[in-house]
Amino acid sequence: MHDLIVFGEDFGGLPSSTQHIVKLLSHNRKVLWINSIGLRKPRLSKKDTLRVFKKLISRSGSKHTYSDTSDSRAENITVANIKTIPAPKYAWERSIAKRIMLHQLRPLIKRLKLEKPILWTSLPTASDLCGELNESGVVYYCGDDFGALAGVDHSTVLEHEHLLARHSNLILVASDAMRLRFPASKTLLVRHGVDYSLFSTPIERANDLPVGKPIVGFYGSLSEWLDLSFIQDVANAKPDWDFVFIGPQERPVPELAALNNVHLLGPRPHHQLPSYSQHWQMSWLPFKNNAQIKACSPLKLMEYIATGTPIAATQFDATKPYCHQINEVHSSDDMIALLDQPARWICPDRNSVKEDSWHQRAQFVDWLLELL
Repeated sequence: MHDLIVFGEDFGGLPSSTQHIVKLLSHNRKVLWINSIGLRKPRLSKKDTLRVFKKLISRSGSKHTYSDTSDSRAENITVANIKTIPAPKYAWERSIAKRIMLHQLRPLIKRLKLEKPILWTSLPTASDLCGELNESGVVYYCGDDFGALAGVDHSTVLEHEHLLARHSNLILVASDAMRLRFPASKTLLVRHGVDYSLFSTPIERANDLPVGKPIVGFYGSLSEWLDLSFIQDVANAKPDWDFVFIGPQERPVPELAALNNVHLLGPRPHHQLPSYSQHWQMSWLPFKNNAQIKACSPLKLMEYIATGTPIAATQFDATKPYCHQINEVHSSDDMIALLDQPARWICPDRNSVKEDSWHQRAQFVDWLLELL
């Protein structure tokens, strides 16, 4: 079994598909997880300043013990915070950033005794490290369209991605739209999985869910891809409903915060999300119709299905396989009418995603890695 060097998001937050899969791959191999090396230059903002400060003072090379809800085994993943130049653009920046990262990574690789590891990255900005870590192969796990993703230095990141795609032995994507962007000869579709047991097993209601009114709920980042006008129109038209949002605010949303029936609860750990989504009356995906959403495959869609709670969603490609389980809405008027007619709601079949576990996805990826 090849060990892994993984470039992903900051470990331990709301898990991406990479974190779900790699945690399970760690049952049989050592993993060196590198926290986010950035997709844009930091801005002069309080949020970016705090993030940079946290990374500067954080201790690198710490051990994380992981155990998931469906497996009693505990696994160790070494997590590293390394210093670098985020999203380096110019040749001189990229050269310096590479040297800085290699200076920090090589002692960690030696200490962990990683021989011929596989370099796995979900971030294109790791591209200049390909061929520098004595790796046996390169896997690019592409979960987003970085040319459309909000908060990214698009042109710089796409340059890195072009190089990474050339160096990669295997490219894994989560949606059909993403698959078309890369060479067919080395690109495979691996759809998202779901922790079915976590989201389908009944759990007590969260204490901070509002009471007294039916609830429409969403969890995830409050970011550019949410249609705030759509949400605001629905909330204004339905004062007899509460609208709950769980997740970090990637942008200010004063238009929502000002509404008495909108509740911005902030982030919650992933394992606590069923205590919310099992107990609100409608889950929803109020997304804009833009390039990022057309290419996305949100993990929360299958998690919503696993709870069995009715789902309302604007139309995008990832909903097509589940269209018969979703209440599709094209406008705020559609959503308002839907909330007025609960007898017409479509309820998802939670058993339809029972076999789409992260364990099943990880087993397939494990087999692919051993073919490299």
